[in-house]
Amino acid sequence: MTGLAARGIAVHFEGLTALEAVDLSLEPGRILGLIGPNGAGKTTLLNVLSGFQKPAEGSVTLNGREMTNWAPHKIARHGVARTFQAVRLFSGLSVLENVQIGAAGVGPGLASAGRHARDVAARLGLEARLDMRAGSLPYGEERRVGIARALAMRPKYLMLDEPAAGLNDDELQALLDILKGLPADFDCGLLVVEHNMRLIMALCDRIQVLDQGRTLAEGTPDTIRHDREVRKAYLGTAADPAAGANQGISPAPC
Repeated sequence: MTGLAARGIAVHFEGLTALEAVDLSLEPGRILGLIGPNGAGKTTLLNVLSGFQKPAEGSVTLNGREMTNWAPHKIARHGVARTFQAVRLFSGLSVLENVQIGAAGVGPGLASAGRHARDVAARLGLEARLDMRAGSLPYGEERRVGIARALAMRPKYLMLDEPAAGLNDDELQALLDILKGLPADFDCGLLVVEHNMRLIMALCDRIQVLDQGRTLAEGTPDTIRHDREVRKAYLGTAADPAAGANQGISPAPC
């Protein structure tokens, strides 16, 4: 079996159910969008997949190998990397040093890590920023450095938690252009948690919708776009979320 998979995931916090019987699968080279209203359980599911949250029930496998109780650093070394909603850069270090930390974290020597970090940063459009302090960058470029740092870990599966948060229209389009090419350029599967429907609909091969800790729907962007229950849960109306996004109207945050 190939791919990153979760089966029957349940997570409870002090009697509250964050996730209940959730399945998820991500195949190599594919892009999966994970959407839903506030409190749907999206980031909790990412935390389970990356080892930061242990599920009460269920399992996580990587290419058929059980990794449910692995520590985050072990999961990362086996090819699953992620970003966080907060970028969490080392603001006093250069852009190159920030990306190099990701490369060095999975084992290569410093010289090899430096070369790889430069290559990854260039692919993210950061070649002119390598010597700048990360803390001096515009917000949109900070988010790209965070993605580059995760990519420098040579993941087979990369998970991005709200990569478009706070971006203007030009920055959003630049990010979309970058993300579209990542599976082919880096030979990885991509899981994107995002509330910007314009990005999700244009980027993803498949979309999974969570609502109140359960999977509400799953399918192609066109299927999700026209699903009445998804529109009701996500927007609170029967309106078409893609149409709203195309007009610059943001759906409810998730």
